[in-house]
Amino acid sequence: MGPPEMWPVVEGRFRHRGAELVYDETGTGPLAVYAHGGFVSQAVEQRMDLFDWAPVLRAGRRLVRYDARAHGRSTGRPVDEDYTYASLADDLLGLLDHLGAAQPVDAIGTSMGCGTCLHAAVRAPDRFSRLVLLLPPTAWATREVYARANRTAADTIEREGADGWLAGREQAHRPAVVADVPEFRPTPPEPILPAVLRGLARSDLPPPAALAALRCPALIMTWVDDPGHPVSTAAALADCLPGAELHLSPTRADVRAWGLRIADFLTGAHARHDP
Repeated sequence: MGPPEMWPVVEGRFRHRGAELVYDETGTGPLAVYAHGGFVSQAVEQRMDLFDWAPVLRAGRRLVRYDARAHGRSTGRPVDEDYTYASLADDLLGLLDHLGAAQPVDAIGTSMGCGTCLHAAVRAPDRFSRLVLLLPPTAWATREVYARANRTAADTIEREGADGWLAGREQAHRPAVVADVPEFRPTPPEPILPAVLRGLARSDLPPPAALAALRCPALIMTWVDDPGHPVSTAAALADCLPGAELHLSPTRADVRAWGLRIADFLTGAHARHDP
């Protein structure tokens, strides 16, 4: 069949709660779904060239990656509530229904997608076999500073347009591991962007007690020196989730190895390698 990068990618669409959600499907085997971070899309992440999905496909997974509502190719409404983690989790569960997922699936999520996966798992724990949580976002005690900045950004965009806000984002601190990765404009259309920002401002990860009740294995990976994705959140998640593994990446090369780490985790190869 050739290397994974040559495998066919099939685009699919389904309607859910007033939006058309678009996804790409590649590979065969047990289902693994991927939810991206806020403001980007599958295409933008591909251009950023941070993650390598080939090992996951080689590990025998049917990988489905989708554009969150109002991001990339998916449509959305200017409704704040549509973009909370809890609402985005409902979209993920709707995708599993659309795909006919009768067995528990592996879920992978980055930043906003991490929040999406955790809320979906808390709501429907029997639908998930493993969780891979990349770049957990600010949460709990550190969340309000982020939320306040999002509300201010939404007000600014409505008054002045998005360009001023984007110029400020370009000047913000970036972790050394991704300092040379190009910046991309947010994929949500400008008229919807304030609703996305306010929805994320109203979001938080599930309460620690709810996370502690989850029983599926979890792999948590993050990089260092990122105020929007602090190591403190990743460490707190590792403490909450029973048996979770935590990996910190100080270099780009280590981040590029995330695909292999994910594949090993999903197949149990990491456990077989342990003494």
